[in-house]
Amino acid sequence: MPDVAIILGSDSDLPRIRECFSTLEDFGVPFEVRVSSAHRTPDETKEWAKGLRARGVKVVIAAAGGAAHLPGVLAAYTTLPVIGIPIETALAGGIDSILSILQMPSGIPVGTMPAGRAGGTNAALYAVAMLAIGDAALASKLDEYRKTLARGVMEKNEKLQAAGYKEYIRLMESKK
Repeated sequence: MPDVAIILGSDSDLPRIRECFSTLEDFGVPFEVRVSSAHRTPDETKEWAKGLRARGVKVVIAAAGGAAHLPGVLAAYTTLPVIGIPIETALAGGIDSILSILQMPSGIPVGTMPAGRAGGTNAALYAVAMLAIGDAALASKLDEYRKTLARGVMEKNEKLQAAGYKEYIRLMESKK
């Protein structure tokens, strides 16, 4: 039984949020993935959303681009937390998607993530944080993840201090 349900407005969005999948896998969080459109398959999307709680799902992650109504539509049909991932678009670079997900009416909230690769990662981490409220083992994994991030920053700073900024930049650019 999945704890997280991930829904995408189009199959072309799958590779754009791969970090979401890998992050949930890294934390051992069971999830399901589905493609459904708020505009092309509204009835199926509605019925799926209405059945989430009965199937044991605890958090919904919805990725959509352009008009990006999918997260808001899901939030209208379930009281589970909905996290929206805006997909970058050619027209506006994803700002259109961000605004579509962000500007929800009072009473129907959607947690909005950034567009781009960070959106998938942060959506998964936000879902993990919600699930960790009632799961000490998962909370411990999340704490360790944060400590690992902090260690990485401190190691980079040590290298910067040892090399100086000019050499550090040169080393960074040589890795590209």
